[in-house]
Amino acid sequence: MDRILEKKKGIQKKHLPYIIGGAILLVAIGWMIFGDHSSKFNADREKLTIQSVTKGEFNDYIRINGQVQPISTIQLSAIEGGMVDEKVVEEGSMVRKGEIIVRLTNSMLNLNILDSEAQLAEKQNFLRNTQVTMEQERLNLAKERLQLELDIEQKKRKYAQYQSLYNEKLTSKEEYLQAKEDYEFAVKGRELVLERQKQDSIFRGIQVEQMEESLSNIRKNLVLVRQRVDNLNVKSPVDGQLGLLDVEIGQTVGTGARIGQISVLSDYKIEALIDEHYIDRVRNGLAATFERQDRTYNLVVRKVYPEVRDKQFKTDFVFEGERPDNIRAGQTYYINLQLGQPAEAVLIPRGAFYQNTGGQWIFVVTPDGNKAVRRTIQIGRQNPLYYEVLSGLEPGEQVVTSGYDSYGDVQELILK
Repeated sequence: MDRILEKKKGIQKKHLPYIIGGAILLVAIGWMIFGDHSSKFNADREKLTIQSVTKGEFNDYIRINGQVQPISTIQLSAIEGGMVDEKVVEEGSMVRKGEIIVRLTNSMLNLNILDSEAQLAEKQNFLRNTQVTMEQERLNLAKERLQLELDIEQKKRKYAQYQSLYNEKLTSKEEYLQAKEDYEFAVKGRELVLERQKQDSIFRGIQVEQMEESLSNIRKNLVLVRQRVDNLNVKSPVDGQLGLLDVEIGQTVGTGARIGQISVLSDYKIEALIDEHYIDRVRNGLAATFERQDRTYNLVVRKVYPEVRDKQFKTDFVFEGERPDNIRAGQTYYINLQLGQPAEAVLIPRGAFYQNTGGQWIFVVTPDGNKAVRRTIQIGRQNPLYYEVLSGLEPGEQVVTSGYDSYGDVQELILK
């Protein structure tokens, strides 16, 4: 017959999976509630740069590279177009004001000169002929006037005689009146001749003046054309160094075409490209310095160019005081540009961490030195040596200033 088996009491083998699963679940819940969720990273202390937060004077300046340039550059242009006949001066040579650099030729200008000279000769001949004709007319009028004067005197005497005879009843009234009318007619004729002489004189004066003016214009035009021929000689407008001459013999150069440049070496300036971040702070008059051969030289901002290219803008500096003895165009100087007055501030040394954090947070070493914890900070101004800390750090604290490239979103560094 069958035997009834008794149930075993206590934890049996089949219960173990449930028990283990429950325990794991409880551990997970406990870690979620009470555990430390911050991500950690084991870092080798020897490979980190750990520096102290300090309080001191923040010198508000930036360091930039500047290149020496001539104080001014004059563009060399062809006043008159033509074909290059000769290059008198080569690039790099020193030139004096008025010295010929390039000779051009232009056959059309020579034709213009001949044409202007022919016009001038024609006008001069016409003026001389006109003056001769006018002089002849003047003499004819003068002769006519003399003849009228003589005629008037004769008719005046005749009129006087007939008047005397008429008064004595020795001649007829008709003969007397005719003598009177002849005399009066001659007098009026003289008045007309005098008026004609006057008008002719005015007309001749105006005509001669106009012709003289026309001749003067032709002479001026001839002078200008000859000056244009002289302008075929491209000359240096200033004393300086011919830095560029972009023409070849036989090349045709248009009027006003730029063919080169002259560097004025009476003084120098320094051109520098500055990051666009500082464009609102850089202005004319700011002081700057640079060191060369253990001496410090002073500069001042002369011009700030508003155009930004490749995230940089150009600035010109001029010297204040001494210049380096061996200064040459093209030399590079490392310039410290002062943007503001020094002031007390909390400082941290510059480091590669800024490229990863943008200055918004940093790893701060705990007092025991065993780990570094991520902390939010606020950084203000910066110079080549320090960042100005506005909030988040206190003097005496230690911070990791080396790069954070391999840390990702790590919240804590374990220092070993």
